[in-house]
Amino acid sequence: MGEAIAGALAALGERLGNGFAGTAKFVIAGEGAILLGPGGPAAAAADTPADVTLSADLATFRGLFDGTLNATAAFMSGRLRVEGDMGLAMKLAGALA
Repeated sequence: MGEAIAGALAALGERLGNGFAGTAKFVIAGEGAILLGPGGPAAAAADTPADVTLSADLATFRGLFDGTLNATAAFMSGRLRVEGDMGLAMKLAGALA
């Protein structure tokens, strides 16, 4: 597991606690993927199935995870791509806010 993924796992654990209803996958370009579910965040393969998949570069995810970037703003500006359950994506955005 790379340093970026390890840092993202720690940040998600701090922001979201032990889990999230449903499964969300974060695909960090050039770094790997994280799966967030009821058991909390864990490193995952990029092709792991999830209810919603969020894809962006490392800088965008750092901003989302440390609270300096709003998920809706990142999505609207094209920095964050979302595939799958948009309702779940919106709940996740609220949890990260």
